[in-house]
Amino acid sequence: MHILHLSAVKNWGGGENHIENLCQELAFSNPEVKNTIFCVKNGTFHKRLQKTDLNFITATMLPKFDPRYFIKLGHICKKLKIDLIHIHDPSAILLAILSDKFYQLPPFVFSKKTSFPIKQRKKTLYKYNYPKIKKVLCVSKETRKIASVGIHDSTKLMTIYHGTNLKTKSTETPFTLRRKYKISQEKMIIGNIANHIRAKHLDTWVDVADTIINKEKRKEFFFIQIGTFTDRTEALKLRVKELGLEEYMIFLGYTPNASNFLPQFDISLLTSQSEGVPQVIYESFYHKTPVISTDVGGIPEIVDHNINGLLAPMHDHDRLSEHIINLTEKPLMQKSFVKNGFEKLTKNFTTTNMAKETLDVYREVTNE
Repeated sequence: MHILHLSAVKNWGGGENHIENLCQELAFSNPEVKNTIFCVKNGTFHKRLQKTDLNFITATMLPKFDPRYFIKLGHICKKLKIDLIHIHDPSAILLAILSDKFYQLPPFVFSKKTSFPIKQRKKTLYKYNYPKIKKVLCVSKETRKIASVGIHDSTKLMTIYHGTNLKTKSTETPFTLRRKYKISQEKMIIGNIANHIRAKHLDTWVDVADTIINKEKRKEFFFIQIGTFTDRTEALKLRVKELGLEEYMIFLGYTPNASNFLPQFDISLLTSQSEGVPQVIYESFYHKTPVISTDVGGIPEIVDHNINGLLAPMHDHDRLSEHIINLTEKPLMQKSFVKNGFEKLTKNFTTTNMAKETLDVYREVTNE
């Protein structure tokens, strides 16, 4: 069986990490199944794949749309005798459909990795309900519930949680945060790993720092944010400057192997307003860093409030700030959270589980 993994995303994020993890795990557990990644040429994902042993093919992609992408896709499917196409982002669905019109491609499987609802527009509904899409793999039960509004055939929907690869973990970093940024041992590092996109709502991140540093006068905290800069970044930095938080917060931008820094955080803080299940929670559990997060998307399926982490409603910077202050004053609670989080991760959310369940879908679809 030869699977082609389709990505039309130029940047690196949780979705691309899922592709990499899935292909690596299948190569380890089921080497008889060949996996090839079809991605955007010269994008961050492409550059990262160049440093791996994974099979990949690139195609030129202009912003939003490029016929060269779907034409090459058709040729590759014929040349490599692809048995199934696993589509990993919404943009790639349209490109796969266009290619199918000309080249009669093999069946599709689509991974829905976010909790964004499917827009009730005729063209959008046509795309998501295209008959070649045999299964829709949802990253959480909440994502599945949301997707069911737009997917007409509910039998296509199933939940497969993404997992973290326990075999590739590392704590190696090019520098230590405290040494490079001269952060004293007395300060608590509140860390966040997220690209600067709307879903991550980093304005709440800044609001939390403002509440703790300026309103609560708790100067023993330092905030570190890691993630790819976008057109939202300058506005965030301007707010930090206006609030006088420059001595208490830094933005590192895109950093390779960012999760390796998690053991250097005292708390991993997520402020998202929309999510599927963010990979950084799995990584935090593995590295035994306590998690505080908003309760959006599939996060409550992973983080059990007061058992392996703390949750707050989205945009509620006051509650998040309260959680941070309370947790830092309760070391026994921290130990309990990291113990329970690690146990839940290794039992339920590994790439081994994910790959097995995904491979079962591949076999079912190709047997049909």
